Amino acid sequence: MAASPAYVAVVGPGDADAAELEAAEEIGVRLGRAGAVTLTGGLGGVMAAACRGAVAAGGTTVGLLPGTDRCSANEWVSVAVPTGLGELRNGLIVRAADAVIAVGGANGTLSEIALALKTSVPVVGLNTWKIDGIKEVDSAEAAVASALKLARSRP
Repeated sequence: MAASPAYVAVVGPGDADAAELEAAEEIGVRLGRAGAVTLTGGLGGVMAAACRGAVAAGGTTVGLLPGTDRCSANEWVSVAVPTGLGELRNGLIVRAADAVIAVGGANGTLSEIALALKTSVPVVGLNTWKIDGIKEVDSAEAAVASALKLARSRP
């Protein structure tokens, strides 16, 4: 049986700035090329940029949506899962992930980081919150390399 792909959540603000969008898209490309599944909240900003990059590289994307309408997913989501849970879906994103990459950060990102750290899901951070337990990196390339290594080392 072939090894299953790593599921890497890419989290960050929906109202991301240009640098965050560029980084998220490059992260998505690198995850797609590596054969990982890119997991997001399925909406805009960092989520859309990561999905766009992953799809451009031939990857699969999963969006765990806050509402009940699949049509609210960004156009690069391969599998849209409406949860009807609002921001509580952040816990599902973290629990479905083998590793989390946080790009930038607003309050929603902070909640995903906290949930990941609480549940021992490894977190890699690129220009995000400064919190003990986050593996800080300085590039999209380093973020993906670290996340994939950490994901593969989980039981």
